[in-house]
Amino acid sequence: MTRGIRIDHVGVTVPCIDAATMFFMAALDAVVLYDIRLRDEAPNGTPEAHRYLGMPSSMAQGAIRMLALPEGPGLELFEYVGPDQRDPAHPSDLGWQHLAVYADDLDATLAKVEAAGGRRNSDPRDLRGPEAGAGNRFVYTRTPWGSTLEIVSYPTPQPYLAHAPRPKWAPVSETDRIAYAI
Repeated sequence: MTRGIRIDHVGVTVPCIDAATMFFMAALDAVVLYDIRLRDEAPNGTPEAHRYLGMPSSMAQGAIRMLALPEGPGLELFEYVGPDQRDPAHPSDLGWQHLAVYADDLDATLAKVEAAGGRRNSDPRDLRGPEAGAGNRFVYTRTPWGSTLEIVSYPTPQPYLAHAPRPKWAPVSETDRIAYAI
């Protein structure tokens, strides 16, 4: 029996895989699961890698590491080498624009993000409209390398739940914990 479709991991390109690992560990309690490609291995700049990754011919795939958040998908960190790497996307650019993490305690998580080298764009704001409720808030931050990271918390049931077919997110159930030994 299938459990359906869910996010397995989010890929994040970072300038230094070790520094990014330390940031995610300190800021979001991530843990390292495994390395796919080590920093001391020769970068993968083969035609095959360019084809399946869709990267420019001037770039090569360096280190790759899989992290996991306490409850949520994996974070696959990529370190590329080459002269044509661009700055992180802004929220107004096309494509996947940010990673949002749910935190039971937004203020404590924001403090950890900032202590780990991230910076907030503004103070936390109340969620509005279909997400409103007492204590329901969000804040956009930037990682040390400039990617956008949102922290969101909604301890009060959100109004959209009265009409939606399901919640947009739910914590890991006890059944899942037993089935996956987590």
